[in-house]
Amino acid sequence: DIPSEIGTAVTVQSMVFGNMGRDCGTGVGFTRDPSSGEKELFAEYLLNAQGEDVVAGIRTPKNIKTMQREMRKVHLQIENTAKTLERHFRDMQDFEFTIENETLYLLQTRSAKRSGIAAAKIACDMVKERLISKEEAVMRVLPEQLEQFLFPIFNPSDKKKFDEFTKGLAASPGAASGQVALDAQTAVEMSKKGSRVILVTKETNPDDIHGMAAAHGVLTARGGKTSHAAVVGRQMGKVCVVGAEKIKVNIPARSFSVDEKLINEGDYISIDGFDGKVYSGDIPVVASEVIQVMQGNMKERASERYLIFSTILKWADKFRRLRIRANADVPVDAQIAIKFGAEGIGLCRTEHMFFAENRIKIMQNMILAKSLNDRISHLNKLQKMQKEDFVGLFTAMNGLPCTIRLLDPPLHEFLPKREDLMLEIKELETNKSSSSLIDKKRKLLDRVEELHEFNPMLGLRGCRLGIIMPEITRMQVRAIFEAAIEVSKKKIKVSPEIMVPLVGMVSEIKFQKNIINEVAKEVLGKKKINYMVGTMIEVPRATVVADQIAKEAEFFSFGTNDLTQTVFAYSRDDAAKFINAYMEIKIDIDGKTTEILEKDPFTSIDIDGVGELMKIGLEKGKSTRKNLKVGICGEHGGDPASIEFCHKIGLDYVSCSPFRVPIARLAAARIALKD
Repeated sequence: DIPSEIGTAVTVQSMVFGNMGRDCGTGVGFTRDPSSGEKELFAEYLLNAQGEDVVAGIRTPKNIKTMQREMRKVHLQIENTAKTLERHFRDMQDFEFTIENETLYLLQTRSAKRSGIAAAKIACDMVKERLISKEEAVMRVLPEQLEQFLFPIFNPSDKKKFDEFTKGLAASPGAASGQVALDAQTAVEMSKKGSRVILVTKETNPDDIHGMAAAHGVLTARGGKTSHAAVVGRQMGKVCVVGAEKIKVNIPARSFSVDEKLINEGDYISIDGFDGKVYSGDIPVVASEVIQVMQGNMKERASERYLIFSTILKWADKFRRLRIRANADVPVDAQIAIKFGAEGIGLCRTEHMFFAENRIKIMQNMILAKSLNDRISHLNKLQKMQKEDFVGLFTAMNGLPCTIRLLDPPLHEFLPKREDLMLEIKELETNKSSSSLIDKKRKLLDRVEELHEFNPMLGLRGCRLGIIMPEITRMQVRAIFEAAIEVSKKKIKVSPEIMVPLVGMVSEIKFQKNIINEVAKEVLGKKKINYMVGTMIEVPRATVVADQIAKEAEFFSFGTNDLTQTVFAYSRDDAAKFINAYMEIKIDIDGKTTEILEKDPFTSIDIDGVGELMKIGLEKGKSTRKNLKVGICGEHGGDPASIEFCHKIGLDYVSCSPFRVPIARLAAARIALKD
């Protein structure tokens, strides 16, 4: 981010020569190991050579330890110089030196680049050595560096042996290798047989969740960093590469291709979620010790990496103001989030609970019901299942707040795809299948046609669905309160926060809030369960009438995924087709050269547009309700730059996927220390 117009500084110094004989030489050193962070001199040198010989790789340099035999006095000088540099600069140094006639000359020194794991270890060690404070240690570790503790990686030496054949967007970090499965059900079946699976599809949708859960990694041809695959992949902690647009999936042939390269289902591929690269073959993966400790497969004291990781975060928690919550839909996600230090659930997407194999059919029957009584009958079956989900969530959270979003997506997402049904009916007719089966499929198609929308993201969904079909809201709210009663009987505090999605008018939340309070009165009776009713601020209109909405809403949560979509008029699932180009195409504005888009607005909050609306919504909401609790639950909640913006405007918390919680904790602390 350094502007090019400020120019470049030049240093002029006298020349020394390392190529005048065997008593001369040159080298590069690090005061500690830049890969592991170990406190030992890490340096290489060449005799009778100049600096470019070491850097260019023309000759193979020697390890500094061999200098003890060749130039013992100079070796001792280098060791002492390294210690002096660290004491003076109070940081690991990268230095260059030349030896002329056995006299050591130090050419330059600078703070050394290091791996994320080394950065955290060095920071912890330097606190123990009393070189730096805990505050400085937290500032020495970048949030993205902390990620290296969490995700599996490819062994670098093994990675070089495999061919990269395409590249997409790195959506969820880590490394995964496995056999290709071209649909969710195949991924599940292959996984049950013990195979490591990489799910490869054009794109994913909510009914692919069981396949994503079974897979080690996900690779899609379409979508951006906030597409379904990316969002769910991050939440599940799955390695994910999206938008690899050269991939052509051929379902009938059970294969996919990139240019001339053909990969069949069952072949091994490897995907790198750090840089988006895709390789053919099965690259060995190195597991994360931090994850092993959290899974109970390794003791804390047995893992130095875990101790370093937890120490940095413990220090970070002392300095941050923002609270950190997690987006979690099921108890397993909630438990992971708690282990990572989450202070509550900021978003539970209830629709994901309906896609389980034992529920999707009931959900479809509810949608296809011809009468209200028939629909309520199916909803009652779903209510029992939802209640068990909420019992699990409330138990896992053990008194921490839990924000539950009522049903948000349009109903057609729970039904088979229109085109697939039409094709299936055609095949049944061609094969002269039973007329009853064909009639059944036609009725299903008729209902899908009824629910079909040209722009479903702006159609019958969110609070609109709860207003048109209030029985759905009643079912979900009843399940929440019945679960709260059951868990509270175990002497566990329950703090449900019921969130109404897609509100744009105070009348919408008032309608839904009335239903919620009515059901609460019916179910709770005299039992005291403290609950809150709030809304997701994800429609531009909601931000400018937030003072009206806050009369009914007790909390706001900015849903920045949809807010970004509606502010920019970008589809987050399709925008990847042009956003990358927008971030490369240059244009002159007021004498300065800039890109059409500096950053992907779905990755980092657009401060000038979306951010300005957030500030308006926050100010207006608080003008009506002084104690209004305000957070963010879009994917931006795990982005350090977005967290900084949330801190500056005064939000109370950010919520992100469970595996981003540590990154958010560190980012929030660093921002607070900057103030």
